[in-house]
Amino acid sequence: MKKAEIIFEKGEHKWAVIARDPDKPGFVIDTNEYLVFDGDEAVLLDPGGVEIFPAVFSAICEIYNPHNIRSLFASHQDPDIISSLALWLDFNPKLKCHVSWLWETFVPHFGGNDDTLVGIPDEGARIPFNGHSLEAIPAHYLHSAGNFHCYDPVAKILFTGDVGAALLPEDRQGLFVENFDEHIHFATGFHRRWMGSNEAKERWCRRVKEMDIDMLCPQHGAIYRGEDVSRFIDWFQRLDVGLKE
Repeated sequence: MKKAEIIFEKGEHKWAVIARDPDKPGFVIDTNEYLVFDGDEAVLLDPGGVEIFPAVFSAICEIYNPHNIRSLFASHQDPDIISSLALWLDFNPKLKCHVSWLWETFVPHFGGNDDTLVGIPDEGARIPFNGHSLEAIPAHYLHSAGNFHCYDPVAKILFTGDVGAALLPEDRQGLFVENFDEHIHFATGFHRRWMGSNEAKERWCRRVKEMDIDMLCPQHGAIYRGEDVSRFIDWFQRLDVGLKE
């Protein structure tokens, strides 16, 4: 079963990861979901697919009141990102879902309507959050045509969706990257195939190198922290993408 683990805490401002599930069925790709909460308000990042909704919901209930989740953030339109939307709306019909404007007429196939979807313009936007704001950072074509990452300036955490993802074997279930050189082998093929544009990759790398990031949190695999954040960005900048190995 999935469980939620706190990865950042500063007063009431906290991040939790609902991490990979060692008991998941083999036909479903494993995912990480992230909950950012501050007092009685929370944002759930890439809430996951319909198949894993019960496990994600149960894990959140262990640490936080899910009635306080006011917003969902979807980095892009894939089913492993946001196909659980209808189930979340059954639980709370007032939820808002922040997603690229490009997917405002696609994501409602999973659920929701004009009152649910909040389109993010291409240049990005701020998502109000209990006196703070999260920042939607453009990451278009990495790997979706309308794609955003989410930065929390309080926690100095950048949620990066599929960027940084690694398809790890069953014997590597650690929450954090412990040996970068070993870990990155499990990320190489994924990034070459799923990241479609070297130009877009270069723009993203230049942008995030200017940001103050303590943790880089992908949707698949382990979390990069400390010096491994810059190691990953440098590695990604050198990697030729848009290729089938």
